Amino acid sequence: MHVTRFTFINSNFVLYKFLFLIFLFQSFNCQANNTPMITPPILQKGDTIAILATARKNIDDNLKPAIDLLHSWGLEVVIGSTIGLDDHQLAGTDAQRAADFQQQLDNPNIKAIWCVKGGYGTVRMIDLLDFTKFKQNPKWIIGFSDVTVLHNHLNTLGFKSIHGIMPISIPKASKEAIESLRIAMFGEKLTYKIGPFAMNKLGKASGELVGGNLSILYSLFGSKSAIDCTDKILFIEDLDEYLYHIDRMMMNLKRNGCLESIKGILVGSMTKMKDNDIPWGKNAIEIIDDVTKAYNIPVLYNFPAGHIQDNRALVLGSKVTIDVNANRSTVTFSAP
Repeated sequence: MHVTRFTFINSNFVLYKFLFLIFLFQSFNCQANNTPMITPPILQKGDTIAILATARKNIDDNLKPAIDLLHSWGLEVVIGSTIGLDDHQLAGTDAQRAADFQQQLDNPNIKAIWCVKGGYGTVRMIDLLDFTKFKQNPKWIIGFSDVTVLHNHLNTLGFKSIHGIMPISIPKASKEAIESLRIAMFGEKLTYKIGPFAMNKLGKASGELVGGNLSILYSLFGSKSAIDCTDKILFIEDLDEYLYHIDRMMMNLKRNGCLESIKGILVGSMTKMKDNDIPWGKNAIEIIDDVTKAYNIPVLYNFPAGHIQDNRALVLGSKVTIDVNANRSTVTFSAP
């Protein structure tokens, strides 16, 4: 009887201990999921920004307009070693691009890294980077398109970043796009007012802003750089894609559970979309509407961001409130 009783008590002790560990684990996860995103120090006059390439090469483009712009804002500029490198389409080898980025990432005197252009190639170097010193001294990473790889990876690490125009964009960028970048970099209040659009899905929602280029988001699912969509506001845009592939990528978001867990969607430009000889039957906006209409979330189309001249800055990782109305919609960012 004594042995049986001891076994029973010991079993209960193990069970209670196991349940307590589960409780601690769930509590830790809950706290981790609710941890605010870290905001890198806002830029001040006299700070230094590095311009470098993480993807496509920059051989012939003139960086003087971008450099002059930064100087007019009171900022200093360092040109990375990848500017001018030529490895077929890329700005040097993966190792060269990673080394340049790592050097600027670890340099405490560099307060922001501005990626010169997109294209393709950032995903080839992301796993070569060490973010240990960045976590100790975070800085702004700025760009769009292929830079979505970095935005998503930084989001998984818990840091904000800026989705906005790049140095080669400056000569053709709208005044509003340029000013929005300055506002984001210097930590001023970002608010956008957007005109009506018939296909908007009305409603109001708040959450952390995540996303970027749809093709890049699609390619990162299943990797350690994939974003968590839970309770987020998702921003998407794309360039030069076949319409059936837009449908494929939206279905991927759906089947990954992303659309079920988000609170709202901002749809930027869907630029230079292509179709097959046999038409898909819907344009990009209609495809997105078709896939998202089953979800009770606000959707704001024609947001001025993406592969267009009026590419407004977005602080990814920041809390944002979208209020989609029939007459005018607003997108308001929380204070830095």
